[in-house]
Amino acid sequence: MRIRSVVLLFVAIGIRAAQLPAQARSSETRTQHVILVMTDGFRWQEVFGGAEDALLTRAAGNVADTMGLRRDFGRGSGAERRAALLPFIWGTMAVQGQLFGDSARGSVAQITNPLKFSYPGYSETFTGHVDPRIDSNEHPANTNVTVFEWLNRQPAFRGRVAAFATWDAFSRIINADRSGVPVADGWTRGGVTGTGTPREVLLRELFATTVRYWPDNNWDALTHQAAMDHLAVRKPHVLFIGYGETDEWAHAGRYDLYLRSVHQVDAYLAQLWAQVQSDPQYRDRTTLIVTTDHGRGDGPKWRDHGKDVVGAENIWMAVLGPDTPALGARSNIPVVRQAQVAATIAALLGTDWQAAEPRAAPPIPGVAPDRSIAPSTRP
Repeated sequence: MRIRSVVLLFVAIGIRAAQLPAQARSSETRTQHVILVMTDGFRWQEVFGGAEDALLTRAAGNVADTMGLRRDFGRGSGAERRAALLPFIWGTMAVQGQLFGDSARGSVAQITNPLKFSYPGYSETFTGHVDPRIDSNEHPANTNVTVFEWLNRQPAFRGRVAAFATWDAFSRIINADRSGVPVADGWTRGGVTGTGTPREVLLRELFATTVRYWPDNNWDALTHQAAMDHLAVRKPHVLFIGYGETDEWAHAGRYDLYLRSVHQVDAYLAQLWAQVQSDPQYRDRTTLIVTTDHGRGDGPKWRDHGKDVVGAENIWMAVLGPDTPALGARSNIPVVRQAQVAATIAALLGTDWQAAEPRAAPPIPGVAPDRSIAPSTRP
């Protein structure tokens, strides 16, 4: 009887261990949840330097209220400007985590694909490699397996991966029909995932009745609230959120609305992090990664990107979590690639994306605890 009891005990322990995510059984990482946030086409120049003074005008930036914009985001130094524009990124992520992409300080972050627009950039981020067949934003369902799909196939993460985005291409990029990952993108999928909460009921009504300024892109506020509802109710292990207004207002040449959208995304990040830290299941077990799909040009080219736009290959990244040492804004380090994000997500969760996808780039050095970290000056 004693032997049988011991055997049953070990069986029970084994079943429980199999139900836990891989990283919960690993001593290498503390991260059990990853939230990846991407805000479309947000330049590294504003991340590290704040509002660009030359664009705070009606002529260069099509600014409707120059005095109001300068009051809110115009400051004497670059450090003051970036803190005014992005208080959470610079007040929390840069203090407790790491930032990459300040080209002026020898911290270059770049895309690998040569096209410098969205579908190739998101696919590169999610798969860890470049597929030259993807040469259009109208490209059909992605034949490549993303790290989200791969994680969702594993028992530890099955049904605990989700994606929310304003642009309606993400159901193709993640291949929602094949991957089984719920993707609430654009206007066409209703924006929600079936939590059944009063907030979702209201969101369904808002998605159905809100005026559609862009036919393929809904408003950041709607997507954000849907993602927050899913996070609170469904408790995903992996959550992707894609905001799109930054790119839309930049293409429209509205530097004022571009900046205000950026500032609002920063507020969304603060709200996300506050919810994470208030939930015992997530607190001190969650890593937040924030980046963009492509950069933009300099000066008059600030509103543009694409293969012919010099500088649109330069992006930025920010990482905050229990496994990422607080090194602040990195400087004088090797180039960090967009393609490294997929393997970084997997590594933080105690898994190996490169073993499943040999074409994938390796994790970002210095983000996971088993990586060697060079000294860096804090901001």
